[in-house]
Amino acid sequence: MAIEILESSQLAKRAAEHIAEALKKAISVNSAASLALAGGTTPRVAYEDLAKIPGIDWSKVSVYFGDERAVPPTHPDSNFAMAKAALFDRVPIPASNIHRIAAEGPDQDAAARAYEALLPARISVMVLGIGEDGHTASLFPRSPALSERVRRVLPVIGPKPPPQRLSITPPVIEAAELCIVIANGAGKAEPVRRALKDPLDIQLTPSALARDGLWLLDHAAAALL
Repeated sequence: MAIEILESSQLAKRAAEHIAEALKKAISVNSAASLALAGGTTPRVAYEDLAKIPGIDWSKVSVYFGDERAVPPTHPDSNFAMAKAALFDRVPIPASNIHRIAAEGPDQDAAARAYEALLPARISVMVLGIGEDGHTASLFPRSPALSERVRRVLPVIGPKPPPQRLSITPPVIEAAELCIVIANGAGKAEPVRRALKDPLDIQLTPSALARDGLWLLDHAAAALL
């Protein structure tokens, strides 16, 4: 576990720097890197900042997503649409390196199985957020998906519309070489404390799956540590 406490205005830039550093390291060691993206406002700004960092060989980066809502790729709620505008349209990454979750089709289970077949055994860098309920990706408290040990992507139901989503499962987070968790605001203070300080309970606080990762927090989110 590593924790950095920053001003809110610095979170996205620092996240971008860590992502870039990890991608460059993975490319130097393995000649390739994989990056799994989260949705959310702060990650969006981080992706915009990441696009400005030189020296990343984007031809060697494969991009995946931790979750996606059951909406078309141009929908305002689409994580893919956000990442496309914030990152993909700003860097020279081949379209074939971008792996979207096709969650909008009628057969959610088939879409989940197709996506888990695309995922590498280990993600080089996984970007995650944390909700005020302690969720991460679309793994919500008490979700049956939290008990999954074989499947790596599952259809799930979220508490907010649109409820139907596809999400990675705990083994994907646990296998990642580096998880970067970004949290800001006073509403995150309690789940952050549970995730990092309480006895491990992923059913109550799914974001604790990334406890051993790098946590980038603003002062409000870190207030109870």
